[in-house]
Amino acid sequence: MDGMDIRDDRAAGRLEAVVDGEVVGRIEYFVLDAPAQALVPVHTVVEPAHEGKGIAGSLARELYASAAREGTVVAPLCPYVVRWAARHPDEAPAADPELLGAAKQWLAEHPERF
Repeated sequence: MDGMDIRDDRAAGRLEAVVDGEVVGRIEYFVLDAPAQALVPVHTVVEPAHEGKGIAGSLARELYASAAREGTVVAPLCPYVVRWAARHPDEAPAADPELLGAAKQWLAEHPERF
C-alpha cells in the first residue's frame, strides 16, 4: 500500500502499519527465548476502514523479513499469519513443531499478555 510505513515496537510487541500518522493495522507478537529464539505472532488486526488493502499481508511479510534479518525464525500462532505463511512458503519457512509447542505453552502461561 502506497504511503504506508511499518514500524516495530518491540517493547510493546507490536508490528504496526502506519498511514498518515495513524496506526491502521498491527500484528501483536512476543519473542520466545527457549528452546530457541523466535518471533511469535498471536493476533493480526486491521482497522475496518482499511481492510482489503493488503495491510495484513504487508505486515506478515515484514514480520518474516525482520526475523530473517535478525537471524531468527517465526513461530506463528495467529491464524492469519499461519494462512499467509502457507501461501508464501518461499518467504515464510515452516516453523519447527517444538518451537510452536513452546510458544503455545508460553502463551498459556501468560494469558494476561494478549
